[in-house]
Amino acid sequence: MKVFIQSVNFNADSGLLKYIEKKVQGLTKFHDKIIDAEVFLKVQNTSDKENKVSEIKINIPGNELMIKKETKSFEEGISICVDSLKRQLKKSKEKLRDSVSI
Repeated sequence: MKVFIQSVNFNADSGLLKYIEKKVQGLTKFHDKIIDAEVFLKVQNTSDKENKVSEIKINIPGNELMIKKETKSFEEGISICVDSLKRQLKKSKEKLRDSVSI
């Protein structure tokens, strides 16, 4: 699976990029037909502490799963997004399995 990472309004360091790559690659355990993943990291100019926006879009055949979170750190945001996507991928795979077995 290819993982595309874009950081908007800042340059992401290599440690963050490796962390994201590792977490997103782990999603292949839950769905074997993932085409690619797009990760968008944005820093919003607000006085809020939760100004880091993490967005992950997963492309699977016939569908697209997307999750977006605002958190204090990108690591926290990516972790929450990946957990949510795990549930979505499991659900998607179950639907696929159910439609095939009918």
